Amino acid sequence: MWSQAERVKFRMQGGLIPAVPVPRYANGKLHKEAQTAYAAYLTAQRIAGVAVWVHTGRGLQLQREQRRLILQSWKAALQPEQIIVAGVGAVPEVSLPVRERIGRWRKDSIGMAEEAIGGGADALLVFPPLILRELPVPEQGKAIVRYHTDLAELGVPIVIFYLYEEAGGWSYDLDLLRELLLLPHVIGVKIATLDSVMTMQAIARLLTEEFPNHLHITGEDRMFGYALMRGAHSALVGLGAAFPNIQADLITAYQNKNYARFMDLSERIDGFAEATFTLPMDKYILRMLHCLAAANVIPGEAANDIAEYEMTEQEIAAIRRAIMEHRLY
Repeated sequence: MWSQAERVKFRMQGGLIPAVPVPRYANGKLHKEAQTAYAAYLTAQRIAGVAVWVHTGRGLQLQREQRRLILQSWKAALQPEQIIVAGVGAVPEVSLPVRERIGRWRKDSIGMAEEAIGGGADALLVFPPLILRELPVPEQGKAIVRYHTDLAELGVPIVIFYLYEEAGGWSYDLDLLRELLLLPHVIGVKIATLDSVMTMQAIARLLTEEFPNHLHITGEDRMFGYALMRGAHSALVGLGAAFPNIQADLITAYQNKNYARFMDLSERIDGFAEATFTLPMDKYILRMLHCLAAANVIPGEAANDIAEYEMTEQEIAAIRRAIMEHRLY
């Protein structure tokens, strides 16, 4: 009988896991009807599952009840073979002294992980623990390992998150990554370097040569096809929040060595990413919501994000052109 880690790895292998945004009214309130419609749409596509409470869904800014409603919505819509990966972490309480602040943050992070497990999440994606930068440098690496160990002791599969620093990540060195990958219940790494080809290559090589049984999960929206060429087994990307089937087909084409189809799909997906994952990069969430509105998945009134960005008519028109030009589906 398979362990939970083996089952999750099998489901993710060769699959697309969209990181999902949260449809909202202009005042920031969750648009429940749009959320229900979105969950029904996405789970009917060729996806291996969804990633909730992650950056694309502003996971660390969600209130506990909002997290519950969102997880419940996706859990109800999932097909039997699809999985849920939940982001875990916490926003530090800045008013507290450093050691007390870290203690509170750790408790809140573990609590969020326990909520996810209790709500039916199959695996956890660990937000980089930036608060640990407040510790003396010699203590930081051990503290990062201890934190991931605490999460692993909850007994569900863990995905390490290598995220570029401009997006709130931490550039773990290879020795630290080795320590994290050796922890029980760790099944792989999501790599999101944005544009650092050398960093992505180094981590990809580490996984291929030293951890071949762990998943290389690409988060490279702007290097999707190339990441597959460098050994990515699956993808967990915000780009997959809309028009996921072309992205799922890209993964399948590469695995089946259908390279002519792979090159065609890769070029089209790159064009989509260039229209949606551009500066300011954090605005991609709003752009993806407008992609969903353009596809008539959610109403236009639900294409809002809590960050203070606005879409001009010209920007919306450009997204619609990209959808048509690159023949997304």
